[in-house]
Amino acid sequence: MTLFQKVAAAATLSLILLIFVGAIVRASGSGLGCPDWPTCWGCLVPPTSVDDIDFEKLDLEKFQRRNAEVTIESLRAEFNPVHVWVEYLNRLTSMPVGMLTLAVFVMSFKFRRSRPQVFWASGLALFLVLFNAWLGMKVVKSGLTPGVITLHMAAAILMLCVLVYVVFSGGEDRGRFILLKPGSRRLVRGLLIALFVLTVAEGIMGSQVREKTDALAHGHANQPRSEWVAELEESWIYLVHRSFSWLLVALAAVFFFKARDAAVGSAGMSPAIILGVMLGQMVLGILLAYAGVPPAVQVLHVGLSAILVATLFYYLLATRMPRGDGLLAS
Repeated sequence: MTLFQKVAAAATLSLILLIFVGAIVRASGSGLGCPDWPTCWGCLVPPTSVDDIDFEKLDLEKFQRRNAEVTIESLRAEFNPVHVWVEYLNRLTSMPVGMLTLAVFVMSFKFRRSRPQVFWASGLALFLVLFNAWLGMKVVKSGLTPGVITLHMAAAILMLCVLVYVVFSGGEDRGRFILLKPGSRRLVRGLLIALFVLTVAEGIMGSQVREKTDALAHGHANQPRSEWVAELEESWIYLVHRSFSWLLVALAAVFFFKARDAAVGSAGMSPAIILGVMLGQMVLGILLAYAGVPPAVQVLHVGLSAILVATLFYYLLATRMPRGDGLLAS
C-alpha cells in the first residue's frame, strides 16, 4: 500500500469512527448536548456544571428561533453534562476526518495528469467534509430537524464511498483486482451490484426508522424503550425495513457461495466478511425488535451498516475488469 493509500485509508477509518460516535450521540439523545455552534453553551471548552455557564451572555434569540418558548430557566433545566461531552466528543472526532481528507487532497495533486479521477475524487471528498460540517451546524441550529439529520448521514455514507474509491484507485493496478473465473464473473458482479443497491435502500429505510425512534425518545422520555416497538410497528416503513433484511441475508448467502466458487488464487477481501456482517446486522435487528431497542445495539447497527457499505463498494471496485486485460489481474 502506498503512502497516499495509507493516508486515504486513515481518513476512511476516521470517518467510520465518526459514524459510530454520531450513532452514540443519537442513541443517547445527546444531539443538543451543545445547543449552539461552534461554541458549546457559549464556551470554547464545554462546561461540566450548569454553574460554569454565563446564561446572560448566551444569544437567547438564536434559541428562540427554533423554539419560541425557550427561556433561560428552560435552558438551565435542559443542561446535562453527559450529553454535553458526548456531543462535544462527536465534534472532536470530526477534526481528524477533516485534516486527513485535506491531506489526501493535497497529496492527490501528483495524480492530476496520470490519474485525474483520483484527484477529482479527492476534491469531492474534501467538499463533502465541508458540506457535512455545514450540515452539522444546521442540525444543531434547526433543533435536530429530522430531514436534516438524514441528509447529514447520507452525505457521510457518500463520502465514505468516495474515500474507498480514492483508496482503491490510488494504488498500483497489480494486486488491486480480484481474480475471478471468466464464466462466473458476470453472475458474481450482478449479485454484488444487487446486494449493494438493496443495502443502500435498506439503509435509507433505516434512517427513516431512526428518525421515528428519535421522535419517540423525545416525546416518550419517561416511557420504557421496550414499549417503543409497538408504536414502531404501526409504521409501514419499519415493517418493510425489518422484513427486507431477510432478503438481504439470503442474497448475501448466494453471493458468498458463488464468489467463493468463482475465485481464482487469492480471493482478496473475502466475501465471508460481507456475509458475516450481514448476519450480524440481522442479529442486531432482532435484538432491536425484541429486546426493547437497546442504545448500544442501535450504535452497533448503524456502525456496522457503514462498514458493510464500504466493504461492498470496495469489492465492487475490485471485481471490475481492468483496462487492457482479458481477465482480472491478481
